[in-house]
Amino acid sequence: MAFIRIQKYLAGLGIASRREIEKLIRKGAVTLNGEPLERLGVLINTESPPSIEINGKPVSTAKPDSEVYIFNKPAGVVTTMKDERGRKCIADFLPQDTRLYPAGRLDMDSTGLLIITNHGELTKRLTHPSYEIEKEYIVQIIPSELTDDEEREFAEGIPLSEGITGPCKIKKVKSCTYSVILKEGRKRQIKRMFRHFGKEVQELHRIRLGSLSIAGTPEGKMRKLTEKELAAILEETGLKSGSRG
Repeated sequence: MAFIRIQKYLAGLGIASRREIEKLIRKGAVTLNGEPLERLGVLINTESPPSIEINGKPVSTAKPDSEVYIFNKPAGVVTTMKDERGRKCIADFLPQDTRLYPAGRLDMDSTGLLIITNHGELTKRLTHPSYEIEKEYIVQIIPSELTDDEEREFAEGIPLSEGITGPCKIKKVKSCTYSVILKEGRKRQIKRMFRHFGKEVQELHRIRLGSLSIAGTPEGKMRKLTEKELAAILEETGLKSGSRG
C-alpha cells in the first residue's frame, strides 16, 4: 500500500496547490467519507482512496494528464485561485472548473512569468529553494542607483529578519534598472533587499524561471509549453518527461 498526505494527494490530482488545499482543510471545506476533515496531514491510501468532497463536490481520483503553461501575469492580479475581497485573481484567466493552479506566486503589483500547471511534484520542485531553480527579474528602483559596493553586498547576501539571503546575481541593465537572478524565493525578497539600501521597487517583472522565458507570451495570456520546453524543465527539476506529481 502507498500512503501519502492528503495535501500531496489532492495536489497530485490537480485540484489545487498544497497551500490552497491546506486553506480549504482549515476552512472545513474538505470531507472524507462524508465526515469533515479536521486536521492537516491525514494519510491517504492511494491504492484505495476514500470518498473525498470539496465544498460538497466529489473529487475524481483519476489523475489528469500533466499540463504546464506559461502565464504572463499583469499587475493588479492576485496569485490565488479565489480572492475573498473580490480582486482579480489567476482563476479569472483560466477556463471554468479547471484543475490548473499557479506554481509559486508573484505579488499583486508584480508582473511576468508564472507557471500554471496540474503537476504537483513539478510545482514543489520549482518553488522549493533546495532545487535551486533560477528566477530572473527585471527590477526598476527609485530614487537612485546602487553604488558598486552596494551591488557587491546585494550579490553576496543581505541580512533580513529571517536570516541572510543566499548569493545571487545582479547586473545594471539601464539607469535604475537591474537584472536580478535568485535561487530562493522568500516573501517579497527582492523588495526587501533593495529596501535595505533605502531603495523602493517601482516595477518588478519576472522574465525567466529556469530555462523557461516569458518572451513571446503577451501580458494576460497563457500558452502551453512546447515539448522541448517541457522536457527541459522536467530535466532541470530532476523529473522524467511524462511523470506526474
